[in-house]
Amino acid sequence: MTVNDGKNDLRIYVQDARDALMWKLDGLSEYDLRRPLTPTGTNLLGLVKHVTGAEALYLGEAFGRPFPLPEATPLWIIGTAEPNADLWARADESTEEILGRYRRVWAHSDATIAELPLDAIGQLPFGSRPRQTLHRVLVHVIAETHRHVGHADLVRELIDGATGQRSDGPNTAPGDTAWWQAHHDRVEQAARQAGGLA
Repeated sequence: MTVNDGKNDLRIYVQDARDALMWKLDGLSEYDLRRPLTPTGTNLLGLVKHVTGAEALYLGEAFGRPFPLPEATPLWIIGTAEPNADLWARADESTEEILGRYRRVWAHSDATIAELPLDAIGQLPFGSRPRQTLHRVLVHVIAETHRHVGHADLVRELIDGATGQRSDGPNTAPGDTAWWQAHHDRVEQAARQAGGLA
């Protein structure tokens, strides 16, 4: 295996994470895409905004290739005074705008991956080790994106019960509503017993 093969493997995994995140939004209403389903406000479009800004920072700005934005338009993850601005969608931000920017950022990131060697050094604007190789940054972006896909898994299941990594293979146990309810009850009972509540 050559280094180029390793780069291609990393690119495949980052795209797999992107695709899984985008699939979690398929077929939902504007309300369901935006509504907070945890006490901290986790929502699907907010997750997309967050990974958009993170990817633009890590695979663009850090390597001297800032993602082109209209003047005075900050990236959602940086350049704004509002805490968590990158984790929710305002009513005046369209879904098309948010998803379109994510797709443009990943094309920009893919160009960085294609044009630079894995040992290219980037400079992050924070952290105790701001100088990172493209290889290490790619591994971080893959891990971070998949982490947020996990959040999206839970949010989507709370919205309409949809589960799985992708539409063509749910990678969950087969079962109808009754089977899942019985499974849930069995898990609840085990938790109650272990916690001394049963």
